[in-house]
Amino acid sequence: MASNRTWDNRTEKVVILDSNAIMMLFEFNINLDEELKRLLGKYKIIIPKTIYNELKFLSEKGKENKRLKAKPALDLIKNFCLVDADGKPDDSLILLAKKYNGIIVTNDKKLRKDIKNNSLKAIYLRNKSKLVLE
Repeated sequence: MASNRTWDNRTEKVVILDSNAIMMLFEFNINLDEELKRLLGKYKIIIPKTIYNELKFLSEKGKENKRLKAKPALDLIKNFCLVDADGKPDDSLILLAKKYNGIIVTNDKKLRKDIKNNSLKAIYLRNKSKLVLE
């Protein structure tokens, strides 16, 4: 099955995180680093500034459940590279994935369909316990 294969470890893959993927780390017991290494080998995480802005908004004005996850998510993404991106959050993810031949981590079903329609790769959470590549 393709989701269990490890990509070629010689090149660093660009991984782009969606806001819900970042917040899932605080909802489920997922070790992002271990899971990405298992799937991809070497990788680099980038975060579109549109996703940062979305998390900032959720941390201030979102429903209580979202606020509680968005606040630590903002602290976490300080460790990653923030990049400029045009458009709405989902559009910016697609544009960056095309630009960097990147892989988007998301649990959003609509976004996953858009990713597939653009011949891009996605990583998502399966069974609330591990990440899989599609």
